[in-house]
Amino acid sequence: MSSWNPDTIRAIAGSDDLHISPFRADGTTYGTPTWIWSVVVGDNLYVRAYNGTNGRWYQSAIEQKAGRIRAAGQTHEVLFEQADPAVNDAVDAAYEAKYKGSQYLPPMVTAKTQAATVKISPRP
Repeated sequence: MSSWNPDTIRAIAGSDDLHISPFRADGTTYGTPTWIWSVVVGDNLYVRAYNGTNGRWYQSAIEQKAGRIRAAGQTHEVLFEQADPAVNDAVDAAYEAKYKGSQYLPPMVTAKTQAATVKISPRP
């Protein structure tokens, strides 16, 4: 997989406006953009589905493996993959740091949402 440009990943990390649009079942039409929380761990971008693995965008992302995101004022063609469970603690910590004080934080650091952690990489 490709790596993020350091300036791009830094801009995404500092923003709170990521919209995800995995491809629909036809593999060419983008889904409706969905606003979601994102975090950066190391040089990698991660998102989680609030509704766990039953979330519509999550299921499309895992099935289609590609789509696009809009974040920090830019649109990016991307690849999606199920995150390695070994990163869950680091992703939890990143969510807790970035979204501290939000009433929506506790559900984002549970086993349900950990199971729906997606790594997003730029499409080459």
